[in-house]
Amino acid sequence: MNTRLVYVMGPSGAGKDSVLGWLREHLPANLPVHWARRTITRPASAGGEAHEATDAKGFEQLQSQGAFALAWQANGLHYGVRHTELAPLQQGHWVLVNGSRGHWPQAAQSHPGLQVVHITADPATLAQRLTQRQRETPEEIGQRVARASAFMVPPGAIEILNNGTLAQAGQQLLLALQGLEAWPSPN
Repeated sequence: MNTRLVYVMGPSGAGKDSVLGWLREHLPANLPVHWARRTITRPASAGGEAHEATDAKGFEQLQSQGAFALAWQANGLHYGVRHTELAPLQQGHWVLVNGSRGHWPQAAQSHPGLQVVHITADPATLAQRLTQRQRETPEEIGQRVARASAFMVPPGAIEILNNGTLAQAGQQLLLALQGLEAWPSPN
């Protein structure tokens, strides 16, 4: 069982990437925690997380070669996590994966025992954040908020409600991870 694999997911507007960024900055550097780098069909210059950029054809080629331990599509993009990114599990390290709600059942099936973290926010906060991004129509925002509200969080998941400050949500996540069995303590 990959009990040291942490699969983080959440709806658009929940601030998942921001909370993960906060956590990355506040984890002691000496902890045996590996942040799995994703392969994404978007340019490296697009900003956000450091990722391996590829186009759709390159992604399909990598996928057909069996390069990915996890792969999914979301929001018009392809995402993959290479087998090499999960290899630190074999050395007893923890691995954090920035995942997708739509793919978590497949991830749980292929990696039994993974720990799910669901980062979310209340519907009003999600709608406000999505509106501020100015990427979607009001109808699309309404659909995203409705999907987020209807999502059934898997049993045993750590749930982080990111309605307040980034530090509050980050500290919630850090404390929850520190409460996991075998989570490393700083030396």
